[in-house]
Amino acid sequence: MKDRFFALLILWLPRCLEKKTFERVYGPFKKRKTLVAVILVGNRKCLCGGLPVTGVPTARGMQEIRVQIAIVVYQGMTALDAVGPYEVFRFVPDVEIRFVGHKPGPVVTDSGVLVLGATHSLSETPGPDIVLVPGSSADTTTAMADGKLLNWLQAVNETSRLTLSVCSGALILAAAGLLEGHPATTHWVAQKGLKRFGVEPRKNDRIVKSGKLITAAGVSAGIDLALSVVEDLYGRDRAEITQLLIEYDPMPPVDSGHPSKASEAVYKAARAEMLAEAKNPRNVVSVPVILWRRALQQVRRKIGVK
Repeated sequence: MKDRFFALLILWLPRCLEKKTFERVYGPFKKRKTLVAVILVGNRKCLCGGLPVTGVPTARGMQEIRVQIAIVVYQGMTALDAVGPYEVFRFVPDVEIRFVGHKPGPVVTDSGVLVLGATHSLSETPGPDIVLVPGSSADTTTAMADGKLLNWLQAVNETSRLTLSVCSGALILAAAGLLEGHPATTHWVAQKGLKRFGVEPRKNDRIVKSGKLITAAGVSAGIDLALSVVEDLYGRDRAEITQLLIEYDPMPPVDSGHPSKASEAVYKAARAEMLAEAKNPRNVVSVPVILWRRALQQVRRKIGVK
């Protein structure tokens, strides 16, 4: 527990102690040690972005959480799939953002260099309003074979307001049986994988909405996904304010961000690199588990068992 407090303190203290953030959230700035005490009371008193949560005194009095957002993290995930949407969601007033994994602690991303942190466990987050699943270059199949994660996704999807994915995170939702019969998108190299789970691939769409299920194409599309969610839930003005706050005005110096725009040589080179990066020795175990679970889902559905 002490290690958990220490890690969260190191992660959040610089942002929370910034004077303007303090005054915006907690009222007139007096003594910084006041906020330190709030953080040390418990690891849920101050969340990423410095927004108040249930039971924390603010300038407006006691404030209740309106929306809880759970961003799934797992070993080998692609950082921008999660961090892109996070940077959008953290500017929405009165939200609680959680990075959820099997247990709180460090999560090494697919680069092997960047480390993120799970702030809460899956069991500590039984009913998020919004859940977002990122993808991975090499560990998507590992997550797809993770029974505990899939069972949690099935459970929280029953009550979630929105269930989202970025990149190959759609395949994880599909492995959980959540996308069957729905249109969806994912990274361009993984589109065919959706068909194996009874999903209708939309390879030319950056964002696909099907009821409360919303999927985004590869990596950077997560920012667009998050902005679309903010617009739907909080209005166009809030979305535009958020867009300006993060200065999201992409003007790439090149224009080959989709297979339809790339030359044949660029496409072949990118595909070869992606397939090479996706190789994972654990697939020998993960793939049979995924196939077996999928077969059981189909059999159970035929006999009317959920």
